[in-house]
Amino acid sequence: MENVTTKHTVPLSQLIEEFNLETIYAPDNIDKIMIAHADIIRPGLPLAGFFDYFDPERIQVIGRVESIYLSKLSSTERVERVGNFLSKRPVCIVITRNIEPFAEITELAKEYSVPVLRTSMPTSIFTSALISSLNVHLAPRVTRHGVLVEVYGKGVLILGDSGIGKSETAIELIKRGHRLVADDAVEISRVSDKTLVGRAPKIIRYYMELRGIGLIDVRRIFGMGAVKETEKIELVINLEHWVEGKNYDRMGLDTEIHEILGIQIPAITIPVHPGRNLAVILEIAAMNFRLKDMGYNTAEEFNKQLSLEYGFADPTDKK
Repeated sequence: MENVTTKHTVPLSQLIEEFNLETIYAPDNIDKIMIAHADIIRPGLPLAGFFDYFDPERIQVIGRVESIYLSKLSSTERVERVGNFLSKRPVCIVITRNIEPFAEITELAKEYSVPVLRTSMPTSIFTSALISSLNVHLAPRVTRHGVLVEVYGKGVLILGDSGIGKSETAIELIKRGHRLVADDAVEISRVSDKTLVGRAPKIIRYYMELRGIGLIDVRRIFGMGAVKETEKIELVINLEHWVEGKNYDRMGLDTEIHEILGIQIPAITIPVHPGRNLAVILEIAAMNFRLKDMGYNTAEEFNKQLSLEYGFADPTDKK
């Protein structure tokens, strides 16, 4: 089952710490202010009096352009323009480039309880970093029952019925030098239209459950090099019990897809049978996937050789 939360927020205080923002003015409730939108606003038009489509829940970033515009106004005009702007009670204002805020901004911010923050970063660099951070913090998420490991630099999500051997396979991979990201519960975030990132819930991060043994701390047993906090999900491995007589793909020509949060991820179904070394099979799957990423498909190349040698029709030929 999937546990999806459609709306997420991030505390403003967390962003202040993350970007080392200087606090020019902070209202008493700053610890309770939550950011819910990944988009930001450069408030040039609102400062000029245009408020159509203005969203006060978005972070307002004032840079050099806005500051120069305000500097050309008289003090009376600044009070009027800034007052109209802050009366909408935006969630916060961030001033970039260590620009000294106008007295009208700080005084009216206190009147309307709007936090005013400052950074030394250039505006474009700060806004880019802030949007990237907010996209991660506020990304749509789903929790999947499975195991996420990094194998040869590729994030591999192992799925399958309870008791099929996901954790045992992962521990063998860790012994072989690969890294654990999450066991049992994997929190998956859609950080862009093409990218899924997985992590473990904080309370069980770096822990694994092995039946008959119980919980183990992978970080303490195998060292820091055996764990990783987050990883991009690039391949899904579905483990299923071997079904006698079922027609499993033996050539690798069939393309499986596993969809998570609207993003399609390449997938492989591996039948589990006594005597199969699943850790080695997953290593080969990861390496073969890397080859495909580099433009070489073993199954297609082999099939082309067969067609040339024996005159068979090539099913990969789209003509």
